Amino acid sequence: MSTSQGSHRAARGGRRPAPSLHEQPTLAAPLAAPLGRPAPSLHEQPTLAAPLVPGQGAAPAATSAVPGTRAEARRAARRRKASAPVADSLRRLLPQALVVAFLAGGTSAFVANDKAVRLSVDGVPRTLHTFADDVDELLADEGLAVGAHDIVAPAPDAALANGDEIVVRYGRPVALTLDGQRRQVWTTARTVEGALRQLGVRAEGAYLSVSRSASISRSGLALDVRTERTVTFLADGRRRTLRTNAATVREAVEEAGITLSGQDATSVPPGSFPRDGQTITVMRITGAKEVREEPIPYAVERTRDPELFAGTEVVEEQGAEGVRRVTYALRTVNGVRQKPRRIREEIVREPVSRKVRVGTRPLPSSVAGAEGLDWEALAACESGGRPDAVDPSGTYGGLYQFDPGTWRSLGGRGVAQNAPASEQTYRAKKLYVQRGASPWPHCGRRLYR
Repeated sequence: MSTSQGSHRAARGGRRPAPSLHEQPTLAAPLAAPLGRPAPSLHEQPTLAAPLVPGQGAAPAATSAVPGTRAEARRAARRRKASAPVADSLRRLLPQALVVAFLAGGTSAFVANDKAVRLSVDGVPRTLHTFADDVDELLADEGLAVGAHDIVAPAPDAALANGDEIVVRYGRPVALTLDGQRRQVWTTARTVEGALRQLGVRAEGAYLSVSRSASISRSGLALDVRTERTVTFLADGRRRTLRTNAATVREAVEEAGITLSGQDATSVPPGSFPRDGQTITVMRITGAKEVREEPIPYAVERTRDPELFAGTEVVEEQGAEGVRRVTYALRTVNGVRQKPRRIREEIVREPVSRKVRVGTRPLPSSVAGAEGLDWEALAACESGGRPDAVDPSGTYGGLYQFDPGTWRSLGGRGVAQNAPASEQTYRAKKLYVQRGASPWPHCGRRLYR
């Protein structure tokens, strides 16, 4: 079987596989062999003229020769014989040319959609070929998921072109404690030094709990940073200023060369964080204890007694104060004595309540043996008629100038000047029954006018 016949069967019967995208079928040989000229292009349609169709007569130009000669007849026969294979070859090659044209167009579209891009993930670059239309599609094809804390440049919805560079940086959580303040931050840096630079943390002279060159994994890390601060100490009459990254005031005091002993303290808690520009006073403290015994006042229990006249009180049992033993802490701070502070107390003796009977019986309107006397004249002479009058010495008081002892002996309570005028007159009448006018040596004669 000839090559032309094999190609013809492959095109018609489908026994031969289609050429691959990178394989170009060879069509020149079948066309050049019989025709002796270059093969037609893929876009050129061969013209099948009537004289080339098998079974037809020779072309009119050929029949114009002088008929009847043998030589001319033999030449015409040879031309017919040569034309038949050419027409047959063109009929076999036309389907192959159409297939090649289709495959060539598909290959051109395939090559046009293929893009070479550079993808860098966390600083690791690689070049790849992709048919993705945008960045988001490329990341999906590569199985790269990004979140809110990750950086993608250009944006995920940006279109892709050949030669583009796509950068992906994953966010890393950092539990940052900066100068005693704890917070959760995110960074796309892969090292501690890069994270500090990205977060704007001043690291010169700072204490870092993790090495600057340490890498930060996708799961993150905990980082304690104490920046360098200026702290001033006032101690023993001197001022000392230093730069420190100490974690506590206690550490900063030691760095300043100050020794705390005994009850010495600082103006801020020693375990607190020293702030930049802070001034801390060191207090030299001396202390002692003092025990004092203090009285405990007794209570007064009053019982109403209807047998006693109103305003009359009778003490049934005297009260007694208790005793309390109190321990005080005495402190001297930088030479200044502080207010004593009570730290302990105990009861040495319990107080005893005072028990008093209080009369509720109404006072009588008269006192036998004292009626008919001019009590108003006596009061005007003694006190000017004022129930709350008190003499210059403070001993005598009331309308009738009772001294406290006499007043209480008559059943009065407190002092006379605090009692109502009617009660003062009633008790003055009782006193007159007992002693006559002698308690009022200068004004007693006014009773008899």
